[in-house]
Formats: sequence, structure tokens, C-alpha cells
Amino acid sequence: MKRIKADWLESSATRAMFALLSDYECYAVGGCIRNTLLDHPVNDIDLSTDARPEVVMELAEAAGLHAIPTGLEHGTVTVVVEDTPFEVTTFRKDIETDGRRAVVAFANSVEDDALRRDFTMNALYARGDGEVIDPVDGLPDIATRTVRFIEDADRRIQEDYLRSLRFFRFSAWYADMERGFDPVALDAIGRNLAGLETLSRERVGSELVKLLSAPDPAPAVATMRSVGVLAQVLPGASDENLGLLVALEERFGLPADAVRRLALLGGDFDSLRLSRAQARDVHRIRDNTGQDARRLGYRLGLKLGADALLVTAASLGQDLPADALDGISFGAAQTFPVFAADLMPEYEGKALGDKLRALENTWIESGFTLLKEELLSEG
Repeated sequence: MKRIKADWLESSATRAMFALLSDYECYAVGGCIRNTLLDHPVNDIDLSTDARPEVVMELAEAAGLHAIPTGLEHGTVTVVVEDTPFEVTTFRKDIETDGRRAVVAFANSVEDDALRRDFTMNALYARGDGEVIDPVDGLPDIATRTVRFIEDADRRIQEDYLRSLRFFRFSAWYADMERGFDPVALDAIGRNLAGLETLSRERVGSELVKLLSAPDPAPAVATMRSVGVLAQVLPGASDENLGLLVALEERFGLPADAVRRLALLGGDFDSLRLSRAQARDVHRIRDNTGQDARRLGYRLGLKLGADALLVTAASLGQDLPADALDGISFGAAQTFPVFAADLMPEYEGKALGDKLRALENTWIESGFTLLKEELLSEG
């Protein structure tokens, strides 16, 4: 019998939730169990129960807890205990799927609930005392860090084609790359590439960002390319130098960053419906590659300047000297000494903007050395 011990499981908030549902079957499920077993941080606590959502709502309200009907039609209620949100979902089973969404019905057993999930490592449950329930043999896959579809891989993918991308995302985060990827999964993904076209670009973009946020997504992205997934979801992208970018990030102590890595991959990233900030930053990085470090620091600031410098080097297959980021810091600290008021009223409107840009370029070309008086004397 496998048991887990974790601060989140022993917290007063979690104990209160198990007590609330003590007359019903209740398990912690999914990521909190997987991450505990893999020694990863636990950010969210999901519970699975045979109690119907209206019962969960009634019990929570009777106990003076804040209950939010997050998705009653899907059986989900969010209960907040001591500022900790718990997503409580009634056991479910799929009745009908179309590759993007499922019609579900409530189920009466944890076994039925497990069979509608995607990967064996995500279908692990735990009682309040930490005893792990493993309906689909996820524990052996946890032990070997293998991402494997539950039962029929083709069927799991056809229930929701996003699972093909999720396979690579979970592999990047949790799999043992030295063992490689589950060949059964890769074969099934290759047979179902066309289904990716049915997915919304928002869902695809969100999944790619999560994948590219992994510490080292290069092996997973390379396998995506070899199977045909990368060309399907991000036409024109190239991961040839993604491994080098990751190595540069590690050497310079920069955290994993999906936007930086997406800027390197290139391709049709505008179709991904990224957030405005993400799309803007991808463009700013790509539009400024090839410039020297000081100019990058001045134009983009510390963070994006460093991103553009590393993307430039990785794109060219080049290393960087140990002091490469010093120029970024220097440029980011510079302030253009001339203001619009210094040129008025001699210059106005478009002419004013053009003159400011010309002087700024002169100042940058001087290595940021020209003083305000020297610049104005050129006017």
C-alpha cells in the first residue's frame, strides 16, 4: 500500500474538506498527487467525490464556507477554506466526445472517473490519510517517469485532440528524457495529426506556452517535430537551436521563459492568439535581434534586451562571452538627454519627432557619450 505525506494534505484546510465530505467517497486527485510523488511543488488541490455538486454546495454553505458554482454542469464546485480554494468535482464519465469537448454524466465509482482522464500519472487518487488509490496503474509510470495514455491512446486523443500537445507538455515537465517517449503514444499521436486542426488557436497557444515554460523543453519539441506535430501547430517554426538557447539560459542564470523560446522558434506565432503582452514581447525580441548588447539594453531594457541577445546568439549557433550581459545592463541604465522641449519652437509636429530620433541615433552611435549640449549644437 502506497501512502503519501505532504504539508498540503495535513493542513487544517485540507482536513476540513475531507471532514466536510466524510459521509461520501472523497479523494485528492491529479496534479497534487502526481507532483507530491515526483517531488514537484503543489499549487492546486483538486478533490474528487461521489457527492453531487448540489450536495457539496449545501454542505459547504451549512459549514459557513464560501462555495462557488464554478461549473455545475460539469460537476465542479470551488470551496474556499482558510483562503485556499479546493476544486471539488463529482465522479464523471464521458458519454460523447467530438475531439474538443465532452458530454459527461456523473459516475458512481472512482474507477469510472479515472478512465476519462488523459495519462496514468494524472489518474492517481489519495484518501485523507494519504493512502494512494491507483485505478489505472499510474504508480509504475510515476516510478519510471513515463507519460502514458490511459488504455487506448487513440481513443484518449480522439476524445480531445489537445491531449497530443499535453503529452509533450507533461513529458517536458515530468518524464525521464533518457528513457525516451512512450512509442505507443507517439504512434497514436502521428495517426491523429489532422485532429489538431479542429482545436482553437487559443487552446493551442496556451498549451505551447506551458510546454515552453518547462526547464528544458528541447527534447519534447524535437520529438514533436519528428512526429509532425510542430509543423501542424506552429508552421514554419524551427527548433534546431532550442537546446543551445536553454544552455545559454542556464549559463547566465536566466529562468525558463516561454516568450523567449517562442521568439527563437519563430513560425506563425501570431496565429496562436497569445496575450497582447506575450505577442508584443515576441515581436520586440525578433525585431531587435542582431543588434549589439548596449543598444539592446537601451531599446528593450534588461529583461527583453537579454532575451534578444540570447536569441540572436542561439539563432546563429554561437556561444556568448561570460560578460555578455554587461552591455545590456549598461544600455538599460542610459537616459537620452534631449527632450522635445529642447527643440521647440524651432521644430514642431513630424519634424520634431524626426529630429529627436535623428539625435537619439547619433547619441547611440557615439556609444551614449555625447552630452546634451554637443547634440543640440549639431542641430
